[in-house]
Amino acid sequence: MAKSVRDEIVAKRRSRVASLGHAEGADLPAEREAPLVPFLGSGGLICEIKRRSPSKGDIAAGLDAAERAGAYIRAGAANLSVLTEPEGFGGSLADLLRVKQAHPRVAALRKDFLFDPEDIDVSWRAGADAVLLIAGMLPGERLAALHARALSFGMRALVEVHDREDIRKAAAFSPDLVGINSRDLASFAIDPLLPPILAAGIGWPASLVYESGIAHPEQAAFAAACGFKGLLVGEAVMRRPELIGRIAAALRETRRDAFWPALARRLFNRPPGRPLVKICGLTSEADARLAADCGADLLGFVFWPGSPRRADPACLRRLGDVGVLKIGVVVNPAGSRQLPPEVRELLTEGRLDALQLHGQEEPDDCRELWPAYYKALRPGRPEDLAEKGGYRSPRLLLDASAARPGGSGRRVAEAILDAWKGPLWLAGGLDPDNVRAVAAGWRPELVDVASGVEAAPGRKDAGKLRRFFAEIDGIRTDA
Repeated sequence: MAKSVRDEIVAKRRSRVASLGHAEGADLPAEREAPLVPFLGSGGLICEIKRRSPSKGDIAAGLDAAERAGAYIRAGAANLSVLTEPEGFGGSLADLLRVKQAHPRVAALRKDFLFDPEDIDVSWRAGADAVLLIAGMLPGERLAALHARALSFGMRALVEVHDREDIRKAAAFSPDLVGINSRDLASFAIDPLLPPILAAGIGWPASLVYESGIAHPEQAAFAAACGFKGLLVGEAVMRRPELIGRIAAALRETRRDAFWPALARRLFNRPPGRPLVKICGLTSEADARLAADCGADLLGFVFWPGSPRRADPACLRRLGDVGVLKIGVVVNPAGSRQLPPEVRELLTEGRLDALQLHGQEEPDDCRELWPAYYKALRPGRPEDLAEKGGYRSPRLLLDASAARPGGSGRRVAEAILDAWKGPLWLAGGLDPDNVRAVAAGWRPELVDVASGVEAAPGRKDAGKLRRFFAEIDGIRTDA
């Protein structure tokens, strides 16, 4: 099996340590000189200093780490992360030492691929107030030992997890500071919803830090809404330090939207291979209850005046809580930041949990409409997926291109599915006869069906609904 990017970096570091020692050639004091500064405290932004990354190449090749730390501090940063790995990230322990010499009152995390107790001792001497421990690269007993060693110095240890096995290792000693990385260190791909999904598996009291993939204040607000107290940001603030104030302010937002954490819990607890299911185009209370009873995870209510599946707000008010997330589907013209009053009322009342934006909304318009949302795309060709339109919702729904949005019965072209990168939410042309094959071919995380389980537009067919869920439930054993 080919080595992952992380494994290659770790192997190179082991080789350097074997030849140079754990300080890797850095001229460190025999004893720590910098005062110990509490790291992160009750939460906040962690700004990272790095010259390059394996995924993006050079970011700031000639960077002076102490000068950049000063720029961050002037912009309001109180916690820094200093990359000390030289080959992939262009750092060194000398960077950490200089940062702490120049700015002794700032809290600094040593971010590197640490694997020995002596790494902790060296980090302490270099002035680190906290160290990063990557659960995925360490056996459970070693992870616990390094954590205990860091705490013995008074430092904090940010224990980074990226999957269920990492959580199992960490649960053995219940660290109070857990980082969840949205970046896969094997492939360096980003999944913005992964941190909330894995947060659902943290079964002990801990402050959670959302790591990687944050480039806009909206994404910071999403992390805060999902319960993350800390946020580690690298490339975005390296390139634009002026973002620090806006991202920090977004992280301080107190509003907790229930939608994404609730959806993340469903994703964490779903049987392996089984996609979540959204039944859309509901117009009656009876159909909505039947869909929920069959096992739907989301119910979709269309509020487009031109749709034969347009929902009646009174139906939603009668429906009440059925233990399923309820989505309002709206189709806005480009530049619109106004929701239909009836939809805003339903959201404010808690009758709807989130919006599916199915119109011509621009990226900067989406969150202005409502904070809990996801965007639907209708690409006509694979090239239309480039950068996915710049939309920032943690998931995008891929639907078939059609003259009228929703319920067209058309499938998304296979060339488009093949070109899709990342977790797939899929709508368009699904029915009981094809959903198993679609799931086997493209492994969607969520499937969205409307016309494929109807007797007529807006009226569900009970038999088709039950058959659809029977096929979905069968995917568990196919995984």
